[in-house]
Amino acid sequence: MKQVILIRKDLKLTKGKLATQAAHASVEATLKSKESIVKEWKSKGMKKVVLKVEDLKELNKYEILAKKEKLTTAKIRDAGKTQIKPGTITALAIGPDKEEKIDKISGKLKLV
Repeated sequence: MKQVILIRKDLKLTKGKLATQAAHASVEATLKSKESIVKEWKSKGMKKVVLKVEDLKELNKYEILAKKEKLTTAKIRDAGKTQIKPGTITALAIGPDKEEKIDKISGKLKLV
């Protein structure tokens, strides 16, 4: 069981902003997930991996692939109060779910 969070590289987010966007994505996807999946994920340590994508186009591609596999997703739009324009899509969480299902989608991406 794990969850991955994809972050857009082209936005050049500061470390703090990146961490915040990853946290928003993780929480949102968890809240959208089935209780039984969250319970199992929690019992196994709540593994999370933060990966990078080049841009919005690539992020959207992974969202489509994840949805085809019936994985929970959460796309994050920034409020625009600090570093970037309001409404900018910054991150996408996939899962939590079975590691094999998620790796089928995001297994070739690199760590942030």
